Amino acid sequence: MDGTVLVADDDRTIRTVLTQALTRAGCKVHATSSLTTLMRWVAEGKGDVVISDVVMPDGNGLEMLPKIAQDRPGLPVIVISAQNTIMTAIQAAEAEAYDYLPKPFDLPDLMKRTAKALEQRQRAAPAARVEEAERPDELPLVGRTPAMQSLYRLVARVMNTDLPVLIAGESGTGKSLIARAIHDLSDRRTLPFVTVTASDLQDIEGPSRSLARVKGGTLLIDEIGDVDAEVQARIVRMIDNPGEHVPRFMATSQTDLTEALDRGDIRQDLYYRLSGATLMVPSLRERVEDIPLLAEHFLLRAERDGQPSRRLSEDAMELMRSYSWPGNVRQLEHAVRRLVLTSRAEEITRSEVEMVLGNQPEMEPVLGGGDTEKLSASVARHLRRYFDLHGAMLPPAGLYARILREVELPLIEIALEATGGNQAKCADLLGINRNTLRKKITDLDINVTRRRKLM
Repeated sequence: MDGTVLVADDDRTIRTVLTQALTRAGCKVHATSSLTTLMRWVAEGKGDVVISDVVMPDGNGLEMLPKIAQDRPGLPVIVISAQNTIMTAIQAAEAEAYDYLPKPFDLPDLMKRTAKALEQRQRAAPAARVEEAERPDELPLVGRTPAMQSLYRLVARVMNTDLPVLIAGESGTGKSLIARAIHDLSDRRTLPFVTVTASDLQDIEGPSRSLARVKGGTLLIDEIGDVDAEVQARIVRMIDNPGEHVPRFMATSQTDLTEALDRGDIRQDLYYRLSGATLMVPSLRERVEDIPLLAEHFLLRAERDGQPSRRLSEDAMELMRSYSWPGNVRQLEHAVRRLVLTSRAEEITRSEVEMVLGNQPEMEPVLGGGDTEKLSASVARHLRRYFDLHGAMLPPAGLYARILREVELPLIEIALEATGGNQAKCADLLGINRNTLRKKITDLDINVTRRRKLM
């Protein structure tokens, strides 16, 4: 590699590692823990590529991207962040970062991306972006509720793995968009993203045609729960024999595939081939607090598309929050679009919302709603299925310890996140001794430092 790289990160170890690796590769390196210093270097014309953290002592790296683009058009900026949620990645893409890598990153991978950025310096070609305006038919990944934040964390974890992904949720929740976002933010983003339905795989040549189209990219099977037994067998063979260029397999489903599995409607071998990671997309009823955020997003999108500027009155917004939204985010989007066109003034009134929703499915209050199934019932259901899968045989010995570990691990991780990594507060929250907590953190191999930085 030939060029000068500017590195900005508040972690001295990361600065040292990157400086040594880039220097050995033939680059000149300027490293700093200050965004102020970085911006001065940029303004002075230094650097051919920037590698910057997001959370810095004197500011936010993402907020500096427009200024960098203004001062040095075409200067590639590679964003690295411990805040490895899908929202961070999307914000980096929207700010026209050249690339984004979540921490902990793979050093050889970062070196390859830096080399590519240096090679393309003159063209300053940004990486593939998740741009909602370019795909108006898709729903936005917008949400601040715990349900959506949990989903973002799961997306970030599976993003750059080869695990097959099963995305489940009601119609209109944005399952296909999540699949597309995983692809666009992954290492396969330069390869094709192909969506197929049951009809595409109905004839015997369907799988081979689909594999030829995807060419090692991502193959999304839409609504796997609607596929008949013959096509299911064909999909199993396709996954087992993908050819020379192995794609990443994803599938979406509106139906509960675990229930379909119990009924025999879904083959076990197909289910376990597709469910390497399962993402449950919450319904709008399960994230009521996101409704104002989504409504505002759709109002702004309509304005960008040349429609009149509109805002919702408090009463109108409260009515929208209390609606059941059986069609989820897609139904909300259509309702907002209609309100923008039919509203008589800039402020949309409650009565106007009532008129639009009057033609929709019946309204039901949903505040405080959500899944009423008790945790014990959910655990019992999964355990019963686990035993059933072994047929006449018993599961392997040590079941109690395995189940306990699976419950303890997410419980302690979430409690640590909620308490900002403070072990004393976490122990008090859990009602256990601090020494007990420390031992469990060690036994469960929980990265406390990373948990603290994620906050």
